[in-house]
Amino acid sequence: MDKKSIEALMTRFEETGVTGPGNPRVKAIVRRLVTDLMLAIEDLDISSEEFWIGLNYLGDAGKRGELGLIVPGIGLEHFLDLRMDEAEAKAGLTGGTPRTIEGPLYVAGAPEVKGEARLDDGTQPGELVVMGGVVRDAKGNPIPHAKVEVWHANHLGNYSYFDQSQSAFNLRRTILTDENGRYKFRSIMPVGYSVPPGGSTDILLQQLGRHGHRPAHIHFFVTAEGQRKLTTQINIESDPHLWDDFAFGTREGLVPPVKTNSDAAAMTALGTDKPFYEIEFNFDMQPAKAEAPVTDFDRPRAAA
Repeated sequence: MDKKSIEALMTRFEETGVTGPGNPRVKAIVRRLVTDLMLAIEDLDISSEEFWIGLNYLGDAGKRGELGLIVPGIGLEHFLDLRMDEAEAKAGLTGGTPRTIEGPLYVAGAPEVKGEARLDDGTQPGELVVMGGVVRDAKGNPIPHAKVEVWHANHLGNYSYFDQSQSAFNLRRTILTDENGRYKFRSIMPVGYSVPPGGSTDILLQQLGRHGHRPAHIHFFVTAEGQRKLTTQINIESDPHLWDDFAFGTREGLVPPVKTNSDAAAMTALGTDKPFYEIEFNFDMQPAKAEAPVTDFDRPRAAA
């Protein structure tokens, strides 16, 4: 079928079984997506068998809870970030810490701590890391009482809540900045990890001739009154997949230096006899602006 025939078919679909006006926005989106799918079926000569294999694949991915992993894996989540960058630029917003993907592993409700926190529960191995910095507004002024939500994987690349062997909210906290806008936390250095072997994401990536590895990283939500919510993550500079992230999460400006601190007094203060890592990273916020799309939006997220 040609494009004109497909458009006529879509019109017939929309005029059949009508019970009311419906939702204009939903109708427009469905029409466009179904039309584009039909055109793709024609252009690529997708067989009925291939169509049903694809549909069943998505159903299985949903049952496995991997749709939120496939979206970044095929680049759609990064695409949404780039669209938001463009929208902010059109609204006159420039600068600020780069955003990057949220991923599917956030859990709402992490314990709230003022100023400084320890993320790990002390039961798992890993190299000690201390990270801190300042949350600032667009003019460089520190923002007291900003909320810094942080979460990351353990030494095996697993996240608490999804990994039931870890304690509740291990490697997850909500830190409120102090009067000087500072936050600080102690944790264990995360490692890179891969998509579940044999899972839906792995199956698709193999068909695409791609790997499913992510570099070591630490996730953040940063929120403050009068500021746009920032969703971002920092990546660990030594990871071999730093610029080869299957989820396209690495961006310029999000790879801070990782320093080694071997000062005896500093080690004693942390209760360790080994050198530890230090990361300094400031978050630069953008002011709330009505002309720009919201950055604090609903999407399916876990809550404990």
